[in-house]
Amino acid sequence: MDPESFLKLLFETAVAKAQPAQCLPPFLEKIIRPSGRTVVFGAGKASAAMAQVAERHLAWPLEGLVVTRYGHAVPCQQLEIVEAGHPVPDQNGVTAAARMLETAAGLNRNDLALCLISGGGSSLLSLPAPGLSLPDKQCVTTLLLKSGATIHEMNCVRKHLSAIKGGKLAAETAPAKLLMFAISDVVGDDLAVIASGPTVADSSTFEDALEILLKYNIQEPLSVLQHLQKAESETLKVQDQFLKNVENYLIATPMQSLEAAAQVVSAAGMKAQILGDNIEGESGKVAQEQAAIALAVQQQLSSDSKPTVLLSGGETSVKVSGSGRGGPNTEFLLTLMQELQGRAGIWALACDTDGIDGTEDNAGALITPQSFIKASNLGLEPAVFLADNDAYSFFEALGDLVSPGPTMTNVNDFRAILVMSQ
Repeated sequence: MDPESFLKLLFETAVAKAQPAQCLPPFLEKIIRPSGRTVVFGAGKASAAMAQVAERHLAWPLEGLVVTRYGHAVPCQQLEIVEAGHPVPDQNGVTAAARMLETAAGLNRNDLALCLISGGGSSLLSLPAPGLSLPDKQCVTTLLLKSGATIHEMNCVRKHLSAIKGGKLAAETAPAKLLMFAISDVVGDDLAVIASGPTVADSSTFEDALEILLKYNIQEPLSVLQHLQKAESETLKVQDQFLKNVENYLIATPMQSLEAAAQVVSAAGMKAQILGDNIEGESGKVAQEQAAIALAVQQQLSSDSKPTVLLSGGETSVKVSGSGRGGPNTEFLLTLMQELQGRAGIWALACDTDGIDGTEDNAGALITPQSFIKASNLGLEPAVFLADNDAYSFFEALGDLVSPGPTMTNVNDFRAILVMSQ
């Protein structure tokens, strides 16, 4: 298999490991049918696929509502699927979240609530806290996305602007039993951060959220700052009685996907080295660090050494200053290519496992030893495209975008760097 096809195979393997059809059934098999209703709530890019799996594996009537990103719906027979805006929230997400709270409030101790959560759920569950509006949340979300804030920071703010996140869905569901199943897209697999933890106790505070906005010099909208300063209706904490009937389960993680890819590398007679599933920071800086690692690895290889594949996950960010198109993975690759300068023997792929890099229609891209020369022949200067945050256009011109479409799951970024001797 050629290096480009092999890197794509590794990405496909990582995605397959986190598919709801593979990771959810073992948990569903342990559920005992309640004497009352079984109501399903869901939010995230994988939530519709999770709902479909639930319908196929639970042999009794289900009802409920799941909200997913536009283009991520799949057919369901009993459960309603709603599509909404991501990463910037819209009215569909507001309405869906409000309906979930209304339904949850009608449950009793004989009922069972199933909550299907995955990455993207924080934007999709967009019901504002009392006193705030959808435009308020859209404004602060857009500013945070451009600031370079981490997902932990973004979701801390989101929780404190929300009527449903930070455990508040669980509060409405009580006294019914609630089982939450989550596919992790966050560094550290913190259940309180995935989709901003609608059923999970939250250790962060209004003060923390306000400090994050100040850190990134976000001074609008004024209504958001005033809401955080008032610090009313805090998120649920560990000791809260509303959480006593809640069980939260992690069913798929980034590390599991990296390990699945590593097994394929080993089966191909190569050496796999996992750099970590928790890599954060600016995409460009991470690319510089990994370029240095790749070059150091290559220097240790002899002509008869096994090739090495450097695997990593996490969620890098981009501080947007230009007006171009792109996302963290293409920004990572463009910087990596600039650092490697067409070094022979090194190929790389970087893709988001949800199939969407940022807000574009690609998962990411790949580079080969010939990419740098090919770009030069086309008159494409990496530094110019990086300055405008326009990595998408760069790789589109090269024909090296990876565009599988929505994958119906999400375990964060996936990066693979194949290193051979020169």
